[in-house]
Amino acid sequence: MRKQVQALGRLKVGQMNQTEAKYASYLDTLKHAGEIAWYRFEGIKFRLADNTFYTPDFIVMLSDGSIEAHEVKGFWTDDARVKIKVAADAYPFQFLAVKVKAKKQGGGWDVERF
Repeated sequence: MRKQVQALGRLKVGQMNQTEAKYASYLDTLKHAGEIAWYRFEGIKFRLADNTFYTPDFIVMLSDGSIEAHEVKGFWTDDARVKIKVAADAYPFQFLAVKVKAKKQGGGWDVERF
């Protein structure tokens, strides 16, 4: 089995990768449809412990005013999954992990709530 390798430090802070840019376009569609009121890329940093932080990819305000944190993933690392679970337990927001669905599965996004 071939291990997938992640390129660390590839993008500058605040710069979206291709999957995040595609999701931002999807959020724009939802905003124009009135389903969400606002979103921001890497807009909030959550403190999880001393010297340990979690920055979700998107902070999203729904049209009803509630706030969600959306994490966009091509694949999960153990560290990322632990951080989103800890953040979901510590903060009063809905945390979502969003993953691209394969075209053969109809495309779109798979959503996991924490």
